[in-house]
Amino acid sequence: MKLYLDPGHGGRDPGASGSGLVEKSVNLDIALRIRSLLNQTYDNVEVKMSRTSDQYKSLTQRTNEANSWEADFYLSIHCNAFNGSTRGYEDYIHSSLSNSSQTAQYRDVIHEEITDAISLRNRGKKKANFHVLRETNMSAMLTENGFIDNTQDAKLLEDPGFRQKVAQGHVNGLAKAFDLKPKETDDTGGLYKIIAGSFQAKENAERRVQFLEDRGIEAFPMAVTISGKTWYRVQAGAFQSRENAENHLNRVKSAGIKDAYIKNEPNETSSPAPKEPDQPEEPDDTNGYAIQGDTMLSPELMNRFVKVFNSDAIEIAEYYLHFGERYGIRGDIAFAQALHETNYFKFTGVVQPDQNNYAGIGATSDENPGASFESPEEGVLAHIQHLYAYATSQALPDDAPLVDPRFDLVTRGSAPSWTDLNGKWAVPGDNYGQSILDIYTRMVDFAIETLENTKDQIT
Repeated sequence: MKLYLDPGHGGRDPGASGSGLVEKSVNLDIALRIRSLLNQTYDNVEVKMSRTSDQYKSLTQRTNEANSWEADFYLSIHCNAFNGSTRGYEDYIHSSLSNSSQTAQYRDVIHEEITDAISLRNRGKKKANFHVLRETNMSAMLTENGFIDNTQDAKLLEDPGFRQKVAQGHVNGLAKAFDLKPKETDDTGGLYKIIAGSFQAKENAERRVQFLEDRGIEAFPMAVTISGKTWYRVQAGAFQSRENAENHLNRVKSAGIKDAYIKNEPNETSSPAPKEPDQPEEPDDTNGYAIQGDTMLSPELMNRFVKVFNSDAIEIAEYYLHFGERYGIRGDIAFAQALHETNYFKFTGVVQPDQNNYAGIGATSDENPGASFESPEEGVLAHIQHLYAYATSQALPDDAPLVDPRFDLVTRGSAPSWTDLNGKWAVPGDNYGQSILDIYTRMVDFAIETLENTKDQIT
């Protein structure tokens, strides 16, 4: 099946907006998740997207491209807007089609799967004379995934876990409607299991499971006895094919579980699996990512990533690499934190661009917008120093001037991991660290895709 996947709007056409969200960005995020799930799970599907970044493309360009490619199905992803009080999910096919048409039958299946997967009010199945439904030669459907100008729907849409559920609902519907086949497996007489951590404390295993599920990776804890001790092993998938297991392992590692590994266990008719060697319990406070560590992404890739969401974004990633290396702080994840704090350097909150305050240091309200710094470089330095204060109780490097005005107000070493910042950074809520890591995960995916595309162009 050839799917033309169309994230609505883009570039100079932002679509609807509300509660700090812009429709074009939400549409793109959901569509990219749909493509990723389809490519990872099914064999007999080929996906072509109208856009994979914040670019403008006319409606005619989109439908012409889908028609020339001879797609089997056109799926357009949108969010709705009305008067701020309306909520829910709805979808559309063209107004000329009967309820018994092939397109309507596809839509019936997909609609049911999406509404089963998400917690939005079901506003029903509708028809309209939209261009993308009218000018396509193949069956076409447009989904409206909540009202972006409604505070309750917007709160859901800003949650990456919810957007993953929306994407999974679309994928479940497509798989059922078009009888997509799961990727083929090898009969090895056993399973290749992805192990994403082993813990002596069950609650730590449950934290790891939640960490993975927040990133769209299904996982569960299981108790195993090793050398007389009970361990809780987190399993994030099992495959009969070694190749499929390795592909999924890379996804788990990209999500931040760098020590994940593959364990081959024969099935019940095979010889017993070898005993797993004792594994030390992972630190309770890492939850997958420590604040201290090496910067993995290049400044060029980080700057390119933010330009997807804000073409006018300042280019300061090199400062995060420089000061991150100097202080032993993950400069790439600190950069993701800056994107979270500033809304991709759009500064839609209380902090203004001329403050050079990319971490929201000291900002609490319009009356108290926080600290200001003389230059972007100094602002990044203050950000890294503030993270250093949380991550470790060690003294600053001898030659480092202290520019963070709130350094001495931090309980030193109280947050060695990014999720430990929950409840400590200014007005963070309970999911602050996870929001940062979600942006970082998307940066990693962007970097991988960019490098693969570059390699394809070279070869």
